[in-house]
Order: sequence, then structure tokens, then C-alpha cells
Amino acid sequence: MTDPAAHWRQTLRAHLMAARKGRDATRVSALRSALSAIDNAETPDVDVPAAGAIADSVAGLGAAEVPRRTLTDTEIRGLLRAEVEERLGAADQMDTGGHSERASAVRAEAAVLADLLGGVTGSGP
Repeated sequence: MTDPAAHWRQTLRAHLMAARKGRDATRVSALRSALSAIDNAETPDVDVPAAGAIADSVAGLGAAEVPRRTLTDTEIRGLLRAEVEERLGAADQMDTGGHSERASAVRAEAAVLADLLGGVTGSGP
């Protein structure tokens, strides 16, 4: 069984490849953003240890590396729902500011992500 983040990345990359081939700029933008959001959310919560020639510091190749966070399927879905909500809120503000064309594009990105939430199930085989 693969971890949920790997499953989501695989699915998102497959959709991204299809969107690129189809020259669908809206889908490409939304999918790239979703992949970046997952990567950013996996950033370690701990301080990275210092490496170098300072007393009591770790030394050696990879000594300062810490493992990335492991996200659950529920956390990833929540992350993508937040991306959808953020886009819808931004689109409302754009409409208020008189930028209805851009607001429509942002709503279209939100729809792409919302469709993915309904279309991706489980965490892989």
C-alpha cells in the first residue's frame, strides 16, 4: 500500500500530463498548485540541525536532513478543500473589484480541484 501523498502525487501528475497535452491552462495551473500545496505541507515541523565546523554540530553528508512530514488522505483532502475555498474567496473579491474575467478563471481552477476531490478515492492499491 502506498502512502496517501504518493498516491495523490501520482494521480495529480497524471492529470497534469493530460492537461498539458490538451493545452488546458486552467487545469495545469490548478494541478501545479495542488502539487505545490502538498509539497509545502510536508515540510518538517522541526528545526533543521546546523551542520558545519562549529562545536557540537553534526557533520557529514545528509547529517542536517530531517524526514518530511507524512500526510494522511484526510489531511490532503482538507488541504485541497482549503485551496478550493481560498480560490472561491479570491474570486468573490475579484468580482467586487470589477475583475469578473479573472474571477471566472479562478472559479474554474476551484472547480478542477473540487472535481479531483470527488474523483480520487483511497490511498492506492
